[in-house]
Formats: sequence, structure tokens, C-alpha cells
Amino acid sequence: MYKNHLVIVFAIDHYNPLGVIRSLGENGVRPIYIAVRHRVELGVKSKYASKVHQVDSVEEGYTVLMENYGEVYKTGEKPFVLFSDDKSVGYFDTHYDEVKERFITYNANNTQGRIMEFMDKKNILDLAKKHGLKVLDSYVCNRGEVPEGIEYPVITKDINPNAGGWKSDVFVCHNEEELKVAYGKISSPVVMLQKYIEKKTEIAFEGCTVNKGQSTLIAIESTYKYAIPAYYSPFMTCKSLHDEKLKASLEGMLAEIGFEGIFEIEFLVDKNDEKYFLEINFRNATWSYAATRAGMPLPYIWVKGMLNGKIDRDDYKEVPGGFTAMVEPIDYAKRIELGLSNPWEWLADFKKADCGFYYSENDLEPFYEMVRNWDKLS
Repeated sequence: MYKNHLVIVFAIDHYNPLGVIRSLGENGVRPIYIAVRHRVELGVKSKYASKVHQVDSVEEGYTVLMENYGEVYKTGEKPFVLFSDDKSVGYFDTHYDEVKERFITYNANNTQGRIMEFMDKKNILDLAKKHGLKVLDSYVCNRGEVPEGIEYPVITKDINPNAGGWKSDVFVCHNEEELKVAYGKISSPVVMLQKYIEKKTEIAFEGCTVNKGQSTLIAIESTYKYAIPAYYSPFMTCKSLHDEKLKASLEGMLAEIGFEGIFEIEFLVDKNDEKYFLEINFRNATWSYAATRAGMPLPYIWVKGMLNGKIDRDDYKEVPGGFTAMVEPIDYAKRIELGLSNPWEWLADFKKADCGFYYSENDLEPFYEMVRNWDKLS
């Protein structure tokens, strides 16, 4: 509870909501957790969750939320609801008119469906161009269509993160034949074909925003220590954002959308160090807990900022460029698989990392659960 407001984390169980729960719990707020069952129990094992409801779907979780907490606002303060996956965000955004009088939660201009509007990859790329950011050439088409004049290679993406199989719909195609084969495996009915370039790295910015995007904190800028084609790297270096022009563009986009919530903004960096905007995730993202370990617990800062109407300047902390974070089982699997490390080198990096996404010396049970389920999580 924060100032008599219940705080509820609603998410598909994963190390991402585990980070949200820890970010709140380490700051004296023990949230209620509505957990949609996934591969392994993680957030539900955290000592910081005050109460856990386990459900089998986002829809069932929504029913549990409404039945147990939907009337709290009538006799007390509105509960907060925080998210860390696209499906939950999208579901609540399409039901926002029903929840906005009952809960304080992520929204865009207090308007139902507006977050979903900018989950659309074409809409968000158009907005990025409007705010002066470079984007990759892209085509939007129905699954099976081959646009005239398309230049290969291309990478396939769902038009929005809830449209198909997400990462399972991502393919790099070097010619029309490969594209047609990919179409046979893609589940989304509408597909974005984007120019594929060999990346040097990716950048992810973690932050939160209140007052319809008018007050924003961009906490960390994460870059990957090694590149994996068509995949993210689970070992990263974090630092502060000092590019004021880029910062102004990102804040301008969030203000135009009118977003209130926790976010991640992703860029691709090519071999010439050119940055290309990719997308905004309108939710707490996987790397957010690194910001907590760097002194900026975004879930706690967002809850506080929503009540205050602004984010306190003192909530910003400078992050030294050598700060490292690691998704332990995935990083081990990828680095060994790619021949980038041996087990002893990896163990040394694990011990030196400033942030683990499973390991926390003050909340060990999720880490033990990771060890017991290593093969499922790597």
C-alpha cells in the first residue's frame, strides 16, 4: 500500500514483473500480485508480494481484479495497477472506460484505445519521424503479399505486439522465396516488412511519465555487450542519457501520445553508429529493474509521481557508464552457444554484474526457482 492506495501488479509471470514487485517492495510497498501462469513461477515466489492471485489468462485475471478490488474506490483510495506485458496493457487499454473510475493505471490522454493506437508499428514510426528521429524503411502488408519494389534483406514483424506470435513471427528474409516461406509460419494477418541492417548494438531507454506525458524521467540507457541477429542480448551496460536533442524527441513523443505509465524505447544502432528508432513498449520492460539497482525504482517513482502530478527532480540519479546488468540463464546459454565465453569467464562476469534479473540477495526464492528450472529459462 502507498498512502492508503493498494498497489497491484497485473502480469504474465516472468522475471519482468518480478522486477516490478522487487522495485516496490524494496521501497516499502508490498504489492498484490495477479499472476497469469507462465512457464515457471517467479514473481509469485517473491517475499515482497503481500498477496498472490494465480490465474490462467489475462481475461480471468481481469475478472479477479474486478471482483476483489473493483469496488475499493467507493470506500477508499483508488488502487494502482501496474503492467509488464503487452497483452495485459492492450486488454486494459481496450477496457479503459470501465477501469478508469476504479483504478489508477497506464493510459494515454485518459482515452480508451489510444495506447493500442501507438502500439501499431506504422503509427509509432510515423510519430518518431515527426519528432526528428531516423527510422528504417518499412512496408505494411497483409500476410502473403509481396510489395512491389521491396529491397532485400527485410525483417518481418507483427504490426502490433498482440497481433500474432511476437518473436516467433520474426524472420530475416534475403529474397522473395525466403519471404514466402516465412509467410507460411507467421500468424499475424498484417505484417510489417522492415529493411534489415546488420546491427552493431541496440539501445533501450527505461523510464516513466506522468501528467499526460508532461513530466518524464528517462532513467537509463542500456546498450548490449554483444549482438545477436534478430534477437536481443541479455548482457548490457547501462548509463545516463546525456543527448539533450534525443531526449527532447523522446519526451515530445510521449507528450503527444499523452502517456502515463512506465515505458521502454528501443533503437537499433548500425555499424556506422547511426541510431534508428524501433518502438515504444508502453509498460515496464525487462531491463527496468536495472534502473532500480541504479537508484531509480521506476514502479515506485511512477506511483509517487501520479499522486504528486509530477516526477520529483531528486528521483533522478546519475548512472556511471560501467554499470552492468545480466539476464543470467539466457546470457549463459547464448554466450556458450555462440562461443563468446566459457563457463568460468561467464561466472566471473555474473559475479561482477551490478544487476541480476533473477538474483537478489534479499529475495532469493525466485533465484532458487530459476536454478531448479534452468533448462526452461535458458
